Amino acid sequence: MTGLPHIRAEDAAHLMSWPALVDALQEGHRGPEPQITDQFLTSGDRTVLSRAAWIDGLGVGVKTVTVFPENPGQGRPTVQGAMLVFDPVTGTPRATIDNGLITYWKTAADSVLGARFLARSGATRLLIIGAGTVARSLIEAYPAVLPGLEHIAVWNRTRANASALASETGVRVADNLPDAVGAADIVATCTLSQTPVLEGRWLSRGTHVDLIGAFTATMREADDEALRRARIFVDSRATTLHHIGELKDPLERGVIQEEDVLADYRDLAAGAGRRLGTDDITLCKNGGGAHLDLMTADVILRAVGL
Repeated sequence: MTGLPHIRAEDAAHLMSWPALVDALQEGHRGPEPQITDQFLTSGDRTVLSRAAWIDGLGVGVKTVTVFPENPGQGRPTVQGAMLVFDPVTGTPRATIDNGLITYWKTAADSVLGARFLARSGATRLLIIGAGTVARSLIEAYPAVLPGLEHIAVWNRTRANASALASETGVRVADNLPDAVGAADIVATCTLSQTPVLEGRWLSRGTHVDLIGAFTATMREADDEALRRARIFVDSRATTLHHIGELKDPLERGVIQEEDVLADYRDLAAGAGRRLGTDDITLCKNGGGAHLDLMTADVILRAVGL
């Protein structure tokens, strides 16, 4: 390989392990505090997102992606981009990595780590709301890390999309969303919705909610009632509270207060802020910050021998 190495999915995916990556993310939250910054540029409903992180001892990573919602109608991915990783000692560019590879593994591992911290023991039923690439990764990652999850269902506004994913992966299609939410031990949302698709009144006691899809200030997947009923957690306060509509909007309207966000992953990794009892509804917002991209990139690069 000449020049700067570029890592694609076919170079690394077969060398990766969900449990090993989740372990690495958990351990990473016990390490040095990351510096994180995000930059958004928008034109209509199109977005360019650049995320950067610096973690002492791990290095620097900058990931830039475009989000063009109309692309699938033209046979192109909605999200495209790449990550550049720099050496922690010299600052030399180490490699570039396809965004698809980074995001596929990072997003699901980030979510499953939240469930490892917060879901009640003995959880057997997972409901996934959404039927895209993230949903596919969750179908792989969740049972790999939480092997007690024997019943997985997927729901999507377009039932044909849910049926296609279910047929390919061997999971079940949920037809009635309120009933499916009420029966689930874990509910994971991975949509691009601007308005809530998950209503808090549907949640049963003891459910863990994994909110993934919203990533801009105008996006939300869960309604106010879900936040009112739940004990709230985030992967990182820095990338969620005042940046993503899921929390930014209810905070600004006084539905919740900042102190209602009980812990982030650094707190949880240190043993603080866990579930109090089996009846708790726990809700964790996955902000997917650049520090998680960098931790994931380091695992990928070590897997391929770089």
